[in-house]
Amino acid sequence: MIVIDNLLSANEVEQFVEALALVPFNDGKETAMGMAAGVKNNGQADAQNKQVQQLANHLLSTLGSHPKVVSAALPQRIFPPCFNRYSESQTYGYHVDAAIMRIPNTPDVLRSDMSMTVFLSDPDSYEGGELVIQTGFGEQSIKCAAGSAILYPSSSLHKVTPVTKGERMAAITWMQSMVSDQHIRETLYQLDQSIQSLIANESATREELDQLHHVYHNLIRKFTQL
Repeated sequence: MIVIDNLLSANEVEQFVEALALVPFNDGKETAMGMAAGVKNNGQADAQNKQVQQLANHLLSTLGSHPKVVSAALPQRIFPPCFNRYSESQTYGYHVDAAIMRIPNTPDVLRSDMSMTVFLSDPDSYEGGELVIQTGFGEQSIKCAAGSAILYPSSSLHKVTPVTKGERMAAITWMQSMVSDQHIRETLYQLDQSIQSLIANESATREELDQLHHVYHNLIRKFTQL
């Protein structure tokens, strides 16, 4: 799991929340697939609404150019972001995201390798509503600041606990990575972050950095599937 702080600025979050307050929301069950429909109880912004589409495109542009998102996911395709809302007592029980998703209004499909939640509500404005992800180290509970995001493997069982006070607003999306193997993708991310840290701290020579870049990009060539 990778937390991406300040994916959206405070000003962007405010604009998103104000815009979403004016658009229609539908029953989230309408977009759930398979067994997920039985445990999904939330609202989802109407994806056909022009304002919602503008917000989705704005977020899509941000994701596609964000260095940490690119480093962690190596995205080949990104599903148009969706916006959900949890009012009091609403929840989403344990489920796994669909492995194959059809991109709306296109003949294209996407393999969900990575899932992302972008938090839009101030965590102090609501109670409950934690994103809980099952990992090899047990359950991890996440409640990020507004504008921050969590990126995690789509193969993970996860849920949103019931909101007991206030309202939780978030954006969600999925990514197909150019590197389908999760462990190799994690290794590449760790290597890239180490290189970036060495660059920032000026603790490696240009020759050493060139050698690390050489290894990194050759690994990308070996494991990328296009």
